[in-house]
Amino acid sequence: MPIKRRLGGTPLQRKLIRNLDYTLAAVVVLLLAFSLVVMRSASANVGAEPLDFVIKQTLWIFTGLVVIGVSLFFRYQTFARYSWYIYGFNLVILLSVILVGVNVNGAHRWINIAGFQFQPSEFAKLFIIIGFADFLTTRQGRLDTLKDLLPCFIYIAVPMLLILKQPDLGTSLVFLAIMLGMMVVAGANKKIMGLLTFGSLAVAIFAIYGHMTWGWWLPLQDYQIKRLIIFLDPDIDPLKSGYHIRQSLIAIGSGGLFGKGLFQGSQAQLNFLPEHHTDFIFSVIGEELGFIGSVSLLTLFLVMILRGIKIALDARDTYGTLLVTGVVSMWLFQVLVNVGMTTGIMPVTGIPLPFVSYGGSAMITNMTCIGLLLNVCLRRQSITF
Repeated sequence: MPIKRRLGGTPLQRKLIRNLDYTLAAVVVLLLAFSLVVMRSASANVGAEPLDFVIKQTLWIFTGLVVIGVSLFFRYQTFARYSWYIYGFNLVILLSVILVGVNVNGAHRWINIAGFQFQPSEFAKLFIIIGFADFLTTRQGRLDTLKDLLPCFIYIAVPMLLILKQPDLGTSLVFLAIMLGMMVVAGANKKIMGLLTFGSLAVAIFAIYGHMTWGWWLPLQDYQIKRLIIFLDPDIDPLKSGYHIRQSLIAIGSGGLFGKGLFQGSQAQLNFLPEHHTDFIFSVIGEELGFIGSVSLLTLFLVMILRGIKIALDARDTYGTLLVTGVVSMWLFQVLVNVGMTTGIMPVTGIPLPFVSYGGSAMITNMTCIGLLLNVCLRRQSITF
């Protein structure tokens, strides 16, 4: 039977189907299934209804799947035409959070519209990737001097400072990771980027030390400063700033090789571990599924990152490469920091675990990013669609 009749559809549709990255799609499905199973256990004693968080997470996943399906019908290059409008819209919603945002635990990070609460800083990651990819594409070959790089820093700094004002230190750091990854791939002078990165890190360490020792002013809350240094020795403040890390280490350490089993983790089920359905969900995985479960999850993330790198390398243009680079940089940084903070080797910055932590804004953003990657992958050959 000829291939055309066996596959069905138009030649364009068959070419798109052949270009789909089925490995990436399968990994995402496994991550989402992993999320729902662990969420059922992690949120068992959090809400009024045992399945409340699972149902909401499922709805957000289906919403994300719809977004992916719709996004595949548009050429990703279309986003470049509206990059400045997207950037402007991004600034507007971030400014709106500061002006009319909902205050939760002392932070203005959410906006309430018609009873729906969402976190604009999560969507801001996606918007900045789309806009910055076009910004760098138009400057390709002109990123050699500090003067050339300065507009790029300003482009990222404006929304990042608005997010830091909320305050949301974790998302601000994600912006830096996105910027660094995309600029290096775009051809920015690596020596200047390296000097600026290590120089900024040294200045930040010195500033934090000055804040703690001599009372220097920093645009951060005291609890954020403590979280940045408490991971070095959680016993300094075991019942406050160090409480999260201590309980997380107890949970992961008690899981052993195979874990205690779903619904059997004492730290999560008895609510000793704070935020165990959001920022510290990896601690629940370590306790209830053990080393085997944790490594299995990290393997899925590794495959997803590697597939993303391959898509970036195979992209048909610079804009597609930079889009995927921004997404991969974001995911890689978030996974490393989230796992690092739950295992006590990095500061607690409130960064969720992609596709696994509870949260509608984060889930829809990550699912849309999958749509971007698949979009770039589908059109890696000369396709008019």
